[in-house]
Amino acid sequence: MLRYRGLLFSVCRRYSRDGLTVDDLLQETTLTLWNLRNQLFGITIAPKQAAWIWRVARNTCIDQQRHLPQPIPLDENYDAPAEDTTLHDTLHELIAHLPEPDRTIVTMHLAGYEYKEIGQRVEMTKNNIGIRLMRIKEKLREQWNTI
Repeated sequence: MLRYRGLLFSVCRRYSRDGLTVDDLLQETTLTLWNLRNQLFGITIAPKQAAWIWRVARNTCIDQQRHLPQPIPLDENYDAPAEDTTLHDTLHELIAHLPEPDRTIVTMHLAGYEYKEIGQRVEMTKNNIGIRLMRIKEKLREQWNTI
């Protein structure tokens, strides 16, 4: 089990992002593997063991997901409350007032770019981008607190 714990965790993590549910899936998978241990011991080639364990873990996770309560469907006349975008708009207004290249750095960071990619765009090192982002965030926090 120790040899394949990473494999088991990654399979269980694919079927749930909730930590407690992942723990439950791991426990059920381990129990299933324990019950099928005689079959596992019959497989002597490591890649075949890994493939067999992966298949058992996947099937166990699928079975467990079937037993979870299904979400209650919403009434077709349900009208979701409108989102209040005031805070979001205020933050983007503060970002828009930042000087260049700070505005580009924050915008790219929020878009999901890595520090290396941002650094190439604004011609800075990866470490400099990290420090710069920390300072920009502090500046935005100070401005936010004055609003």
